Amino acid sequence: MKRVVRRKVNTGLGTCICWYQRYRTRRQLLALDRDQLKDIGVSSACAQAEAAKPFWRK
Repeated sequence: MKRVVRRKVNTGLGTCICWYQRYRTRRQLLALDRDQLKDIGVSSACAQAEAAKPFWRK
């Protein structure tokens, strides 16, 4: 029983960490200027579209 609970907690924690990373990186995309986006091969429109996604969506 403890293993099942521990596995579910670890899975939930991993999901929360993943969601937070998505949230953070999408906000960071918005902070980049046009030249920085060009350096990484992302257009302003793509950056805006990615940042507009909710954190739970890939």
